[in-house]
Amino acid sequence: MDDFAIRTEHLTRLYKYRPVRGAKTQRIIEALVDVNLEVRRGELFGLLGPNGAGKTTLIKILTTLLAPTSGRAWVDGLDVVRDYRRIRERINMVAGGESTGYGLLTVRENLWMFAQFYGLDSRTAYRRIDALLAVVGLSDQAHTKVSNLSTGMRQKMNFVRGFISDPQIIFLDEPTLGLDVGAARDVRRYIKEWTARPDKTTLLTTHYMVEADELCDRVAIIDRGRVLACDTPAALKRQLQREAIFDLQVSGFLSPARREQLAGLAGVQKFTATQHDGTVDLRLILADESVIGPVVTTLTGDGASILELRKREPTLEDVFVALVGRGLAEDTRQVGDIHLSEERE
Repeated sequence: MDDFAIRTEHLTRLYKYRPVRGAKTQRIIEALVDVNLEVRRGELFGLLGPNGAGKTTLIKILTTLLAPTSGRAWVDGLDVVRDYRRIRERINMVAGGESTGYGLLTVRENLWMFAQFYGLDSRTAYRRIDALLAVVGLSDQAHTKVSNLSTGMRQKMNFVRGFISDPQIIFLDEPTLGLDVGAARDVRRYIKEWTARPDKTTLLTTHYMVEADELCDRVAIIDRGRVLACDTPAALKRQLQREAIFDLQVSGFLSPARREQLAGLAGVQKFTATQHDGTVDLRLILADESVIGPVVTTLTGDGASILELRKREPTLEDVFVALVGRGLAEDTRQVGDIHLSEERE
């Protein structure tokens, strides 16, 4: 038996579209480029990246919903193109924010119906449904029509649907998106407990670095279709131990000219800036602590003042910023079915 639950070799997916209706030339979007990954059996593996990074495209290929342009991928030792029927019997997927179910049916009726699609007998289905509804705190809504559920409640039901079939491999695409703090905590606990069972594997995509740090055995950081790093969260953070990381809050507004000046300072490796009403929050990765002096001088050059300054230990967010030069909060815009950051224009 293959030691890997998921494996890809030089996996690439390209999209072609015409920028203007009727145009003769096509633009090519590289959603995935030469992706090589190995997810071990029994592993809780995370994919980290912003919108448009290629995470959802990769999951669609691995769940046999989309064919690769080139390269190959295997799930549970089976080829995703040739053996798609056999793969579908062994996997399931939960996508955060996805709306599923029929509004006229109750939560329990909807979940029973999905269980029939998976070939479960009613006794097993109801046992699993009731147990999973308790996990997400939806037991008291079991007999409520889906049309009367809030968005968050529908997302909880969707999460339950993904685990009803008790798959060998589960793909979770932003599973806590739209959930309240308590429900998200319960979902994370269940994911961890489920993956700890024999021969269960989870591939998780998330925007939340803390979630990945808490749950994942290993994570891959992906951006613009390329895998930039893959290791345990602890090992990735150790890569930044030699740098100095500071959080600053500055009064006023950080102008484009001042940003450029800050980026040009010797020893400033990466930084992100978030503008608020009257203040700017900055996170800086510096070559060493001595660089903070010129940074402060530059930031206060327009009469601004430092409201807060603190040094801290690196996080996965810092690793991501160091690798790709921007944080997960950077704005993206959508072109058709493809997300592109402004930097790709």
